[in-house]
Amino acid sequence: MPQPSPQSEVAFVLGGGGVLGATQVGMVRALLEHGIRPDLVLGTSVGALNGAMLAADPSLDTAAGLAELWAELAASAVFSGSVFGRAKTLMRHGTHLHSSDALRQLAAAHLPVRTIEELQVPFQCVAASIERATSHWFTAGPITEAVLASCAVPGLLPPVLIDGEHFLDGGLVHSIPVGRAVALGARTIYVLHVGRVEQPLRAPRFPWEVGLVAFEIARRHRFVEEMAALSDEVEVHVLPSGDPDTPLVTMRYRDASRVTDRIERGYAASARYLERSGTAG
Repeated sequence: MPQPSPQSEVAFVLGGGGVLGATQVGMVRALLEHGIRPDLVLGTSVGALNGAMLAADPSLDTAAGLAELWAELAASAVFSGSVFGRAKTLMRHGTHLHSSDALRQLAAAHLPVRTIEELQVPFQCVAASIERATSHWFTAGPITEAVLASCAVPGLLPPVLIDGEHFLDGGLVHSIPVGRAVALGARTIYVLHVGRVEQPLRAPRFPWEVGLVAFEIARRHRFVEEMAALSDEVEVHVLPSGDPDTPLVTMRYRDASRVTDRIERGYAASARYLERSGTAG
């Protein structure tokens, strides 16, 4: 594990959430407009894609570029295709509904560098190693493959093979890696999530809620524990999403119709939060 760095004072931590990740674009814009820029960026799943672009150039130009990326994502073939096409992919491979080719092309087209080392701001993203059954942090090397590994949602996208090891979505092991930011020296942390952590859990009342609640506990518990263990020396800002009813789990993972709405809600809510808290760079 890399040693904590005194230069990593301010960290942006971007969690996972699939198409809900558009919310983070508005949060990024609000932070940058308030003069808040990261010394360290950590990303999980779709947060790895957003975070890598931010780490390449933490400026308002990148915030606009992220909005363009999500507009393209909404219109792209990343999760498109007919029912027959998805069934054909599943029958051919047996493990996933979609190819990762479209996402690879989209990421490569928008990321301005080829390796993590070339980014302006230190960046790390996490994925789940199948062979070792543990988390793996990508801190160097090809950035597109690292982002794809972190975004490899089980059942939707195939595992990503890197140096003889297979990786799945980082949300399986670190949904919102606040603890990693603290370990790397961050003392002020801004959490960019997709809205789910704002929704309190309740005991399931119907059979179909049992699995959803169990999944959310598994996804959320590490973040809750790490937040509870923070020392008084660490200041954490969990930015609001602005969405009053974010689903715990969305089965409409291909529905990008609300991308612009999520971006604007995330921006407005986060801007209000930063103004009221007096937080500014």
